Parts: sequence; C-alpha cells; structure tokens
Amino acid sequence: MSGSNILRGTMLLTGASFLSKFLGMIYVIPFTNIVGAEGMTLYSFAYTPYTILLSISTIGVPLAVSKFVAKYNALDDYQTSMNAFRLGVIIMFISGFIAFLSLYAGSGWIAELTYDERTPDISINDVQHVIKWVSFALILFPSMSVVRGFFQGHQSMAPTAVSQVIEQIVRISFLLVSVFLIKVIFDGSNQTAIGFATFAAFIGAIASWIVLLAYWRKRKPLLHQQITNQTKKFDISNQQISKELLQYAGPFILVGIAIPLYQLVDQFTFSHAMAEIGLEEISNIAYSSFNLQGHKLISIPITIATGLSLALMPEITKSFQVGNQHRLNEQVNQAFQMIMLLILPASIGLMLLSHEIYGGLFGLDHIHISGPLFAWYTPAALSFGFFTVSAYVLQGIEQQRFTLISLSTGILIKVLLNAVMIQTFHEKGAVITTVIASTIAVLLNIWKIKSSIEFPIRSFLKRIMLMLIFSVVMAITVIVVKSLFAIFIDYNDGRWQALVIAITATGLVDWLIYT
Repeated sequence: MSGSNILRGTMLLTGASFLSKFLGMIYVIPFTNIVGAEGMTLYSFAYTPYTILLSISTIGVPLAVSKFVAKYNALDDYQTSMNAFRLGVIIMFISGFIAFLSLYAGSGWIAELTYDERTPDISINDVQHVIKWVSFALILFPSMSVVRGFFQGHQSMAPTAVSQVIEQIVRISFLLVSVFLIKVIFDGSNQTAIGFATFAAFIGAIASWIVLLAYWRKRKPLLHQQITNQTKKFDISNQQISKELLQYAGPFILVGIAIPLYQLVDQFTFSHAMAEIGLEEISNIAYSSFNLQGHKLISIPITIATGLSLALMPEITKSFQVGNQHRLNEQVNQAFQMIMLLILPASIGLMLLSHEIYGGLFGLDHIHISGPLFAWYTPAALSFGFFTVSAYVLQGIEQQRFTLISLSTGILIKVLLNAVMIQTFHEKGAVITTVIASTIAVLLNIWKIKSSIEFPIRSFLKRIMLMLIFSVVMAITVIVVKSLFAIFIDYNDGRWQALVIAITATGLVDWLIYT
C-alpha cells in the first residue's frame, strides 16, 4: 500500500474519530439540560469502569489484529490471516461475555467504592443500577472490534470509519429520545433515564455490527479469492496465533486505558474526600464538570492532534528498523510538534474562555463551580495527548514495555495524592493531581525516547518557541476581546451571550493566527 493511501486511510479514521467525538460532545448539551449535573455524574459513574473494559477491546484488539493480518497478507498467506480473524472473534466473544458478567456481577462492589452516603441526590442502588445497564454492551464490542481490525489489516479503513460513526449516531439518538420520553413526557426518575442512556451503548453496538456484516458480505468473495490464489502457507497453530496477537495487543491496551484509569481513581475517591471536608453538597456538580462535560470538550483537540501525529508512526517504525537516525529524530520531532501546535493553543483558549464556553454549552446554573474547574482541567489535554503519542513512539522504537512503567507511575501518584489534594485544594485538587501525574508519565516516556534513540530535546524545545509565541499572542487577543465585550455584554447575562463571546473570540484568534 502506498504512503499516500496509508495517509488517506489514517485521515479517514481520524475524521471518523473526530466526528464521533464531536457528536459525543454535542449530545451532552441537551442531555445535561434534561438530567442535570447529578444525572451526568451518575452517567459518568457507569461509563468510567465500562470504558476501561471497552478500551481493551476497541483499542488493543483491533490494532493487534490489524498488525497481524497486515503482516501475513504481506507474506501472501491470507489463510493464516483468516484463521487469526476467526480465532480472534471466538476469543473476543468469550472475553466479552466474561467482561459483561464481571461488570454486571461486580456492579455492587463498584457502587460501594464509588458512593458516599453523605452525598445527596444519588443512592448506591442508583449507581449499581446504571452499571448493570451499561454492561450489556460488552457482550458485542470485543468481537466487533476484531472485525474492524481485520478490515484495517486489509488496508480498508471505511468499514471501521462508517461503523464507528453509525454506532455513535444510533447510540446518541436512542439515548436522547429515551431520556426525553422518560423525563419530559412521562416525568420519570433520573435513575430510569440514565439506565436507558447507558443501555444505548448496546443499541449502538448492534447498529455497528449490522454495518460491518454488510461490508463482510460485500467483500467475502474477494477474501476467499485471495486465499485460493495464495502461493504460501505458514504452519502456525492457534496457540501461536493467540500468543502473537496478545503480544501485539498489550501496548495498545495500555494506551487505551490510560485516561479512564485516571478517571476511575477520581470515581473511587472524589465523593469521599469531598464529604470529609464538608463539600458533599457540590460533589456531584463538580465531578461531572471535569470528568464528563469538561473531558468531552478537551477530547476534541486531543483526537485531532493524536490522529495526525499517529499518521507518522509507520514511518517512525520504518526509520528505526533501517537505522536512519536523522530521519527518525525528525519524524519524532514532527509528531511532538503536531501535539504542541494543535493542543497548546486550544488548551489556552479553553482555559481563558472556560466560563463562556462551559456556560454557553451546558448552562450557567453552577458556573461559579464548573467554570474555574474546567479551566484547571484544560492543561490535561496537553499531557494526555503527549502520553498517547509518546507511548506509540516507544512502540515504534521497540520500547513498548516502558509504557507500563510510566503509566503505572502516573496512576500510583494519582492514587497516593488524590484524596490529600482534594482535601487541601477542594474540588480543584483532583484536577491538579491528574495534570501532575499524567505530566510525570509523559516526562518518563520522553526520557526513555531520548535515551533510546538519542532524541535531541534541545532542538525540540527550540522549535516549540514559535508555538509558545503564537500562544501568547492568542492569549493576549482573547483577553482583549473579553475586556471589550465586557463593556457591552457579560457571559452571566445568558447562555447565548456566553456563546457569542466565545465564538467571536475564537474566530478572531483563528483569523489572526492563520492569515
């Protein structure tokens, strides 16, 4: 497959991922208006443990299968690729059912760790209820991810991209319609509404499976023709295939569960620590502000930047394998610069316009809590983006095992400091700890990259100075625009006023930087 086709396929997947993330942010606006901050917190309590199990299947397995299939297709052994696909579907269906049983049966235990009896509006039964509802999606997702990976291994990105978008559209449609009917039409409870909202993941998975099966039926004759015409056949047992798949999947899994693990630590400690300092009344509002709504907002620049950076990963791997040190350093530099170029200005803009953006999208009712908390959370976009890309660079230079060390260090710091930081800095403590812990994990990755390939850190720092200058200019522009608007309009006047300020300031900054 040519370099242009690889880039085009990567851009297709990046575009689909961006669209999914964008839809995932937009639906939160009406969703929040219907169920409130407490409902969003309950929703997040279900989705964080679910996402960790889901990440194992949707990030680790498809890329592992993709890499395996691409390898043996290149060796003209399509039968082995097909055997790996069939074995992967069986294994992932079994593991998916085990994951479902584990989450369903463990819902009570997770609810006990999450819930604090001093926190109002949410009960332990509510938490257990919504976790059970979301667990059903795990039956379908692991095996579905293998199908996506199989198509990607054949350099066909459309099935993954289309199924991903259709899955999100169907999930969101079911979620919003069911929640609207329950809450607005029938005046039902938040527990019931959030239960249906989490069950929407299962409905979305069914839609995705239908799309993938349609692609499979269409391409099945070509796949069998490739097997018939192949000239080589490696004698590889199912045990060997399974072992090789798991070796490929490990590093991908670590990257996929990194962010959810930080969120899980917050889920198990936040409400308890807030209650200890007498802030249980605002615990649910604060938690959803950064762990759900706030994270949805920062995930968009992360998705774009990491998607573009990861387009360089095959070339980074190639340069490392052939020993082209100069080219390797240039490509790693480009990948890191992409993160700085796209995420740094976005983080600063979101921080300076935190009240306007958050208030305009999600409401001004608790903006005195949510606005500052979201501002503190925005730097996490930079550390999360750098961790993702640096982890893939480590894989490209055959140092993927170090990702376990850096991630474990970050999570350990988060576990040890989270409760103390919350009790010291109140709700901001959880956010500060996440930024500190994830930044340390990033620094460890960069240190390992530098020591492994003699990566020129000073050269990288010099190149990002221009980006820092642009960011300072952007920050000054935003501050000036906000000050001018303050003469005539204030974000506290209403959501539309807040959006007008945010959109105008963002548009002016884009015009100044890119023209």
